[in-house]
Amino acid sequence: MEMTLLIGLDAASYILTLLLVCIGLVIIFGMMNVINLAHGEFFLLGAYTVVLLQQYALPFAVILFIAFVFVALIGLIIEEIVIRRIYHRFLDTILATWGISLALKQLVIVLFGPGSQQTMAPFAEPIVMFGITYSSYRLFVMSMAIVITATTFLILFRTRWGLTARGVIANRQMASCLGVNTRRIDRVTFAFGSGLAGLAGAIMAPLMSVDPQMGVGFLVPAFLSILVGGIASPLGAIWGASIIGGSNSVVAAIWTPVIAQIVVFSLAIVVIRLMPDGFAGRKKR
Repeated sequence: MEMTLLIGLDAASYILTLLLVCIGLVIIFGMMNVINLAHGEFFLLGAYTVVLLQQYALPFAVILFIAFVFVALIGLIIEEIVIRRIYHRFLDTILATWGISLALKQLVIVLFGPGSQQTMAPFAEPIVMFGITYSSYRLFVMSMAIVITATTFLILFRTRWGLTARGVIANRQMASCLGVNTRRIDRVTFAFGSGLAGLAGAIMAPLMSVDPQMGVGFLVPAFLSILVGGIASPLGAIWGASIIGGSNSVVAAIWTPVIAQIVVFSLAIVVIRLMPDGFAGRKKR
């Protein structure tokens, strides 16, 4: 019983961690039609923000807020300089964002070095529940993922800006004819998605070795998640993270991480083949 509960908590932890990364990616990729290969580096910048600011003994909540704002500003600058010029050249976004990811990674190496950095969790006392001992900070990460996801959905589906953004995504030309400033929507949406990636990196920093390659480990599963879940709706992030994260965690606990990767990729191929629009797209139809 204890082992089953532990596997379940680990699976929930990985699913919600992956969701933290997916929720920003699905906004940029799924809603703006931009393949952002620099998303892992936005995650990286958020983690290194924690490395830098913890030296000044700032409250962890303040550090998380600064990480979100800082990476959102970086995303806003990148959108203004590069991304705005290639919105209608879908494949060009791959090359452009790949180049941005290399530049950001090299910048981090120049500033912090190629080695790994360590950050401290604001609390580390384990919690005993249902007969097992579990990390309190992992439970905090799971709670933050739920809060961030719920807040993002409230913004997208219960605010005027969210309605306007979804209108631009559905039909840009019609929205423009109705007087919507599509450029402003593009800037804010890209910055918001980038900031969410930075916030995810900042939250995850105490649980990981912070190094210039850390973003890659989440970028591929995040892309698989939104492809499996469906890129046409933010709900796809929840579907995809649950399927990819859950299967990876459970199979890795029962067999090995290598077998888990094989199962995850095989499952993704089958789902994409049978449901090209993903689970969210199938439900919508």
